[in-house]
Amino acid sequence: MSESQRKLTGELVSPLDVHNVTLLRNVHPDDWKNPDPTGVYDMVVLGAGTAGLVTAAGAAGLGAKVALVERKLMGGDCLNYGCVPSKALLHSAKEAHLRKLYGNSTDTKEFFRKAMESLRRKRADISSHDSARRFTDLGMDVFLGDARFTGTNTVEVGGKILPFRKACIATGARASAPPIPGLKDVPFLTNENLFNLTELPERLTIIGAGPIGVEMAQAFQRLGSQVTLIDAGPNILGREDSKAVAILEKRLGDEGVTIQVNVQIVSASGDDRRQVLTFKQNGQEITVESDKLLVAAGRAPNVEGMGLEAAGVRFGRHGVEVDDKLRTTNSRIFACGDVASAYKFTHVADFQARIVIQNALFFGRKKASSLLVPWVTYTEPEVAHVGLYERDSVEKGLEVQSFRLDFKDIDRSLLEEETDGFAEVLVQKGSDKIVGATIVHNRAGDMISELTVAMAGGIGLGSMANVIHPYPTQVEIIRKLGDQYNRGRLTTGAKKLLGLVLKLGRLIGR
Repeated sequence: MSESQRKLTGELVSPLDVHNVTLLRNVHPDDWKNPDPTGVYDMVVLGAGTAGLVTAAGAAGLGAKVALVERKLMGGDCLNYGCVPSKALLHSAKEAHLRKLYGNSTDTKEFFRKAMESLRRKRADISSHDSARRFTDLGMDVFLGDARFTGTNTVEVGGKILPFRKACIATGARASAPPIPGLKDVPFLTNENLFNLTELPERLTIIGAGPIGVEMAQAFQRLGSQVTLIDAGPNILGREDSKAVAILEKRLGDEGVTIQVNVQIVSASGDDRRQVLTFKQNGQEITVESDKLLVAAGRAPNVEGMGLEAAGVRFGRHGVEVDDKLRTTNSRIFACGDVASAYKFTHVADFQARIVIQNALFFGRKKASSLLVPWVTYTEPEVAHVGLYERDSVEKGLEVQSFRLDFKDIDRSLLEEETDGFAEVLVQKGSDKIVGATIVHNRAGDMISELTVAMAGGIGLGSMANVIHPYPTQVEIIRKLGDQYNRGRLTTGAKKLLGLVLKLGRLIGR
């Protein structure tokens, strides 16, 4: 094993079992030899996470000459320490939760070890999709190493110069830590090493109650840890609808998670075996001890060490600056994904990459602002949203109407005892145009797509009542919301007119 791979193994991938060996063979092969550049590339892509992989594959598939550069692990956050491992762990946590509900005793420590091995196996199985060899087979030059712009149209990797006509910065973002006194001296976890755990922490404290924080709080509580979830804001999932947050907060509390919000963290201290956080809440000073500390309180764009200054690319603490067409201040260079986007989601990175391909290679006019972005927090229940919140409509001066139904009124939910949650749709007042929606339910992430399609296709809520949904399904709630809208349109005058028509029909015997 090379020195570079030993470093990657120690920092990002552990333990070095058969599954992680398979992962590394795919996403950072030990025997990889960078190709020799030949001529000018149509597209050089920096970063092989979702944004970079989609950009590179799409450009190569269209016949462009492409170079793809990755300094760490191909697949980026999503594959290695984001979506893939977190959802695998959530699946195991749900199984542990169901066992408890049905009274099946489980050795929590052994179950956790098996859950983490299952996570590593699933990740390794998926890693072939993002492998260096697969992308070479797609017809591009793949370089593993640090990339640096040496001018406005050149990139250097391992002493080799890659001249380009167009380039895309897709270097993503990394976990960042808040400025808590003493924290830098504490061996805390982030999403980048959390999934290396092989032993269940009896006590886990999580700083940050955003999507990553709440998902891992529920997962580890269900797997057997005692979790304390801490956030400086007034509630968890700060940007979500307050009604949705209340349901999830209650569920987490019922499952045993201790939630501490509106806190000011004063200090952190400790070592590998014990960490101590001190914070103030409502004028009181509180101390929490844990066996592991997870920091899930923010992301920082990866903009350092790439020679962006030499390329004439402007950047700041929020990442690379781009216009609505995802062009940087160097018109040859584009940027997409977490390094340049306020929406740090895999699916947004994917679709921004498609915009880069069109605008960079085909003089396109696609705009990032035109993307309709749904998102989901994958707890139980899931919290899914698309479009505007009511508070957004107030800020925009847009009058809206809200239509809401609870899942306790849906037959399938009653049959499966999944009655927590609701679906709410906002329409522009005076029409059935859908401008936003929130769904809270165990399958909210799947259901939100139907409303997203309706919004993208200009299908109004009233028309959704005419769509036949299989019975019994959870998504029937959307048809019922359409019925609710149509009933609301039936004014008093219309009701009187209909009554007269019916009365006339009876009189003439029809």
